[in-house]
Amino acid sequence: MTTENRIGADKVMDIRAIPCSIKHGLILRTWLELPVGDHFILHNDHDPMRMQNQFAAQWPGTFTWEHLVQGPDEFRVKITKLKQLGESAVPVTTSCEGH
Repeated sequence: MTTENRIGADKVMDIRAIPCSIKHGLILRTWLELPVGDHFILHNDHDPMRMQNQFAAQWPGTFTWEHLVQGPDEFRVKITKLKQLGESAVPVTTSCEGH
């Protein structure tokens, strides 16, 4: 599956129906594949705050994270890639437990 298949024409990646066991890895891979300057809008049923913390810890200064809709049942976050990452930018996935 390529990035183009995960993100709709409207740049939205709806992850609400994706099983938690693969959701975080899918988000990370999608972001890693983005060209610099590009973005996608993450659509979820809970605030992806843990993902934002993970991005900040692993790739500080390489992204923007803009909440477009904040709950209570729908969250949309625009994630933009600001800089190219090094070859060793392998994601460490986290689980969805506790959202």
